[in-house]
Amino acid sequence: MEFRHRSRSDKDIHLPPQAVLARNSAQDRAAEQDKATPPDIAESQAEFRELAISAGAEIVGEFVQRRDRPDPATLIGKGKLQEIAGAAASAQADLILIDHELSASQQRNIEREVDARVIDRTQLILDIFARHARSREGQLQVELAQLEYMLPRLSGHGVEMSQLGGGIGTRGPGETQLETDRRKIDRRLRHIKGQLEDVRRIRAHQRSRRESVPLPTVALVGYTNAGKSTLFNALTDAGVLISARMFATLDPTIRAITLPSKRKILLSDTVGFIRNLPTTLVTAFRATLEEVQRAALLLHVADVTSPSAHEQQQQVDRVLKEIEVHTIPQIRVMNKTDLMPEAQRRSLVNSPSAIYLSAATGAGVGDLLSAIDARLQVDPLQRLRIRVPQSEGKLLSEIEARARVLKRSYRGSNVSMELEAPESLARNLRQFEVKQ
Repeated sequence: MEFRHRSRSDKDIHLPPQAVLARNSAQDRAAEQDKATPPDIAESQAEFRELAISAGAEIVGEFVQRRDRPDPATLIGKGKLQEIAGAAASAQADLILIDHELSASQQRNIEREVDARVIDRTQLILDIFARHARSREGQLQVELAQLEYMLPRLSGHGVEMSQLGGGIGTRGPGETQLETDRRKIDRRLRHIKGQLEDVRRIRAHQRSRRESVPLPTVALVGYTNAGKSTLFNALTDAGVLISARMFATLDPTIRAITLPSKRKILLSDTVGFIRNLPTTLVTAFRATLEEVQRAALLLHVADVTSPSAHEQQQQVDRVLKEIEVHTIPQIRVMNKTDLMPEAQRRSLVNSPSAIYLSAATGAGVGDLLSAIDARLQVDPLQRLRIRVPQSEGKLLSEIEARARVLKRSYRGSNVSMELEAPESLARNLRQFEVKQ
C-alpha cells in the first residue's frame, strides 16, 4: 500500500526522518518475512505509483504489507496500520492510497486510525477516468461507475460524500452536485443509464449505416500506456492526444484508412486496460467497448520493452475474454522497438500474428498494414485477370481506386489487367474475367 500528500505550496515536500524510518522498517521486515520476494511486487508498486501521479498526487512514502490473508477489519492488520498512521502524521499526509479494493467498513476503520482520507484502487482509477473524460458519453460513463461505487458506501460518510468535488477520489465530470441520499442516487443512476442507452442506439444507427458498405472495423486494444494512441496517429494522422499518463484516451476515436490492397477499413482507438480493472468500469464502459465487440480484427498493442510485457498481455486477454471478444482474430503489435538495443532489434522476426514496430518513429508500420491486409477476412481479396473496354471509364476509375493492379497491358480498345480486388468489387468484374 502507499500513502500520498497533496502539496499546499510550490516547494518540494521531503519525507521527514520519522517517516523514512517507519517506511524502511516496514520494508526491512517484509523482506525478512520472505527473502524470495516475487519480482512483480516492484512492478505493481511502480504501476500504482504512476496511477497516483496521473491523479495529481505527490508521493511522500510507501509501505508494502504481505499477509497470508486480508484482515477483515482493516485489510492490512492493526500493527502495520499503526506504523502507517505514525509515518503519515510525520509527513503531514492528508491522503492514503491503498492498492487494493476496500469494503466500506475497512475504509472507515483505516480512516479512523490514520486520521486522513483513504482511497482504494478502484476509487483512484475512477478519479483518473473523471479527470480525462472529455465527451458527454465519457462523462456519463464515469459518473455511472462513480455512483455504482458510491452507493454501497453511503453509510457513515455523511457530509464528506455529499458531492463530487475537485480532489483525488472526489473528482467528477463537473456538471452535477450529487447528494448521497440513496433515493436521489438511484434516480440519477436510472437517468444516466437511460442516456447511455440513447448513446447506444445512436451508435447502433451509425454502425448500421457504416455496415451498409463493406468497411470493416479494426480496433486497437492493449495495456494502458502501451502506445495505442501513438500508433493510431501514425496510421491515420488523426492528431489524437498522446500522453505518458495512464488512461489518457477514454473516448473512442474512429478514422478510415486505406490498406496496401486499397481496401478501406475503420480504425478505432479505445481505452487502455490495466491489471485488476474494476468490474464496474468494464460494465460502465459497455457503450465504448461495443466498438471492440463489433471489430473484425483486433490489434493487441504491447510495450515490448516492459519487463512485465507478457503479464500485461495476459491481463488484456482476461478483459477481452470478460467482454466476450477473445475469439476475434488478433495481431500482436510489439511496440516501442526504438527503445531496444540495435543488436536486439536486428534479431526480431515478424510473423503473420506478431509485428514488431515503433509507432513513434514509424519503423515497421508498413509491415503492420500488410499484416492487416493478410488477416482481414471481411470483403476478402480476389485475384483476377480481366479485359475491360477503355470505354468503361467509370469502371476503370473504380478499379484504380479500389484494386491493386499487378500487371497492365493495352491492345486495341481494351485494357488487360491482372489485379487483386476486394470481393465486393470482384463481383462486378466477373463479366470481364479472362479464363487462363
